[in-house]
Amino acid sequence: MSHAVSGSAPKKPGLLTRLAYGVGGAAGGIKNNGFDYVLLIFYSQVLGLPAATVGLALVIALVVDAVSDPTVGYWSDNLRTRMGRRHPFMYVAMLPVAVGYYFIWNPPADMSGHALFFWLVTLTIFVRLMYTFFEVPSTALAAELSQDYDTRTSLMSYRYFFAWVGGLSVQIALFAMFLQPSENDPAGYFHIPGWHMYGTVGALAIFTAIAVTAFGTHSYIPNLKTPPPQRDLTPIKVLGEIWETISNPSFRALFIATLFGLIATGVSATLNQYINGFFWEFTGSQIAVLTFAVYMSAILALIVAPIAGRLMGKKRAAIILGLIAFTVAPAPVFARQLGLMPPNGSDALFYIVLVVTIFDLALIIAYQTLASAMVADIVEESELATGRRSEGVFFSGISFIRKLSQGVGVFTASAILAVAAITPGMRPQEASDASVYALGWGYGLSLLALWMLMIFSISFYRISREGHESNLAALAAREAAGTES
Repeated sequence: MSHAVSGSAPKKPGLLTRLAYGVGGAAGGIKNNGFDYVLLIFYSQVLGLPAATVGLALVIALVVDAVSDPTVGYWSDNLRTRMGRRHPFMYVAMLPVAVGYYFIWNPPADMSGHALFFWLVTLTIFVRLMYTFFEVPSTALAAELSQDYDTRTSLMSYRYFFAWVGGLSVQIALFAMFLQPSENDPAGYFHIPGWHMYGTVGALAIFTAIAVTAFGTHSYIPNLKTPPPQRDLTPIKVLGEIWETISNPSFRALFIATLFGLIATGVSATLNQYINGFFWEFTGSQIAVLTFAVYMSAILALIVAPIAGRLMGKKRAAIILGLIAFTVAPAPVFARQLGLMPPNGSDALFYIVLVVTIFDLALIIAYQTLASAMVADIVEESELATGRRSEGVFFSGISFIRKLSQGVGVFTASAILAVAAITPGMRPQEASDASVYALGWGYGLSLLALWMLMIFSISFYRISREGHESNLAALAAREAAGTES
């Protein structure tokens, strides 16, 4: 059994390093917000592709993701360069992912039908592949910048804070500035130049965020973990090592929990604009206010997640916060279905939804932060069992599940829209009462079921604070024994 040589990363990275690491989350926030929240409505309602066809395009891209994500993860765990294991991938990703993202929102004006479908499929695959080159190595740094149980939660808190702030900022610009409402289009969805500007601004922001993380953590390269000793590798041996790594019981629990949670997130994000526009009948300015208010959620989560993890431990905190958040989230929709909410168009309705959104989303972001920090703590337990540090493989698994959730989430959302008879090109005022009623139940019940399955799955995670400290002590003892011999 070969053992990874440990680096000497400082126990607690300074504020500038945490900020640099966190800013990279904005790239994922912008990309994921675009794919999750508005890709379906842009390509289906605006450009005319059937919703199921848009969902199919994302599902097709998963075939590539199933290979590329673990490949990049394993590759970055074992890469040997003067710039270390992670940074070469980040530098390679900067420009291509930004360019690809720009073209997703700027298809040729005369493109439609099959040509538009293949344009979407090709660029979705390209953007996801290039983003994997950044996401997997950069998120893996959380386990290398510090081995401290609470510091890892802090690092992930900054990551998720900037992910939400970055995604929100560009989305607010979309609804408040880029999309121009008209008499027949009060939300401005059909203002094509606004979508083009959205792609341009998003691409520039993605490039900047990746550059800040790559350059901002570059000085840490000498202190990061080194790859395992060189060895003869065959495809079968590589697959065997990947399988040995992901067979960790705690990783399986998080993997399955993340699957259910992110499918729910995909459904929620994809249907968000339909719920706001068709179900609540909010105006474009109200949607912008709702989106802007989520800044408060991100700030609250940045505070709540580290405190909850420190007081209760990551697993217990994630379960408690998750149970509260995921039962409250669909409550306003259920209340409307039962006739317990103020009428659409009233100020009271808007303020109720606004307050619930702010506090509930803060808990959801805190849950996501804790769950991601739990992935980092698996690294040392796996190293004890395998002799290898496999940060890249673990985080590539989460990366793949995130993309899977986008495809399956959009596909599930498109099925709900089909059952509700909300068709491409339909405007909110054209939807029947029966369609809106079906949309509400499909949205609320699917989310509640998926989130409860997620909480059940994460309960099987087994690494506590004490267990993590024990793993670190065992690794230190083994390293000391190896040095003496």
